[in-house]
Amino acid sequence: MRTSTVTIAAILVLMSTAVAQEFAYYAVQKGDFPHDVAASPSGEVWYAGQRAGVAGRLDPTTGHIERIPLGDGAAPQGVIVGPDGAPWFTDGGRNAIVRLDAKTKNVKVWPLPRDHKDAELNTAAFDRNGRIWFTGQAGIYGRLEPTSGEMKIWDAPRGSGPYGMTATPKGDIWFVSFAKSYLASVDLETGTASLVEPPTKDSGTRRVWSDSRGRLWVSEWNSGNLALFDPEARSWKEWKLPGPKPQAYAVWVDPEDAVWVSEWSANAVLRFNPANETFLTFPSDQPNADVRQILGRKGEVWIAESGTDRIRVIRYRTEKK
Repeated sequence: MRTSTVTIAAILVLMSTAVAQEFAYYAVQKGDFPHDVAASPSGEVWYAGQRAGVAGRLDPTTGHIERIPLGDGAAPQGVIVGPDGAPWFTDGGRNAIVRLDAKTKNVKVWPLPRDHKDAELNTAAFDRNGRIWFTGQAGIYGRLEPTSGEMKIWDAPRGSGPYGMTATPKGDIWFVSFAKSYLASVDLETGTASLVEPPTKDSGTRRVWSDSRGRLWVSEWNSGNLALFDPEARSWKEWKLPGPKPQAYAVWVDPEDAVWVSEWSANAVLRFNPANETFLTFPSDQPNADVRQILGRKGEVWIAESGTDRIRVIRYRTEKK
């Protein structure tokens, strides 16, 4: 499938840094509903086509998109690229963790145990031992050892709500509960979750990402805040997103430790500079983009617009004046 691409280029100056940006949009097949997106180090970009049950592979150089069916009943929500270079999916339709071999297109499925059906699988992350952890909004989090196939499931503190998950540079695992508004670290061997309470009550902690120092950046849907937790100092900071009633959904920290957040009420993606505590706003060129997840690589931010059935990229470069 070949897609149409709209590109807009612009230059912005932000204090001591020049930020060069280029926007591009790639239309996916109507109805795919790209929920999450993941950029591979090899150059390709994957998306989870939740409503069509497909894995989408975009070649950014040509705009070509290959759609690979993940099997009967598939409804992938999350996608990440694992340490093996393959895309891994949290598949709510089959209540399973799914790996796609990019070369052979072989699909391998690890179903959750029958006593944990309808887990509402959400997000995944690999720990330092090569095991994949995942969340389920129905009230669970779990761990899969891909080589042996051993899977363990734990009941989440306070029940339903586990949502975003991240690994730190050291390979530690953290997750947030959207319904119960907390941040939690996980003991990699026992699976025990240790809760950390954000300063704002009922903030709606939706997604989380680690920066290069192992600090946790959290998007708060209910409060409209971007929050930062420093595990070493055991301290929090919060910033209200611009606008009258912001709703922070996705969060991702780029290799330069700038923080990217999707803001639903403004239909925009924001870039937060922690050094001077300022936001830049990059609105979508179509209404109701509904950006649920952001991932990227050096110089590129990749965005899934589930509301418009498009994949978006912001290419940027920061230079000293």
